[in-house]
Amino acid sequence: MVRQAKAQRMLTHGQIWAALDRLAAHAGLSPSGLAKRAGLDPTTFNKSKRITADGRERWPSTESIAKALAAAGSSMDSFARLVDDDSGDSHSVPLLGLAQAGTSGAFDESGFPSGKGWTEFMLPAAEDSHSFALEISSDALAPVYREGDVILVSPGAPIRKGDRVVVKSKAGEVTIATLKRRTAKALELQSLDASAAERTTASSEVGWIARIVWASQ
Repeated sequence: MVRQAKAQRMLTHGQIWAALDRLAAHAGLSPSGLAKRAGLDPTTFNKSKRITADGRERWPSTESIAKALAAAGSSMDSFARLVDDDSGDSHSVPLLGLAQAGTSGAFDESGFPSGKGWTEFMLPAAEDSHSFALEISSDALAPVYREGDVILVSPGAPIRKGDRVVVKSKAGEVTIATLKRRTAKALELQSLDASAAERTTASSEVGWIARIVWASQ
């Protein structure tokens, strides 16, 4: 009986990786963002690194976990609680780098994630079923968003004047801006750089528009 009880308390591969995902989410980061902040290769905690090419489970090293905890300002006790967290309060959404968002096949015609290249981002609470996350790939949108920040985009959220939005043109260009005005014929967008001129885009050229509902700052 004692041996059986000990076996039931053994940590699983899935528990450890889920805890790292939760650690990143609580720090307001994607798994790759946490790895970068910890001074590790950005792909260290990616989904693709959790299984070897021959199908074996790959476990994170104690050194990488220690560095991740330090980067997130967390303790081993806190990490243990994340390992044991099976409350179901966390929720994952598809995650893609902003630089890849304009590539063909990343989204379907409705603006929902599609195709390859997506990983996952853990959130402390569930959002609508079509939400997805984009990781900012550079400092071009600073100081509003910086490299490594993650924005949560909700295609189903209502959009109002003054909302920050993601717009994808039918030609494939992805733009993050503030919505100034929306009519049947055009979108008027203000760059996140307040000194830049407003931009007007014909509605016929817009593939989809979705509201940014959260950012990891």
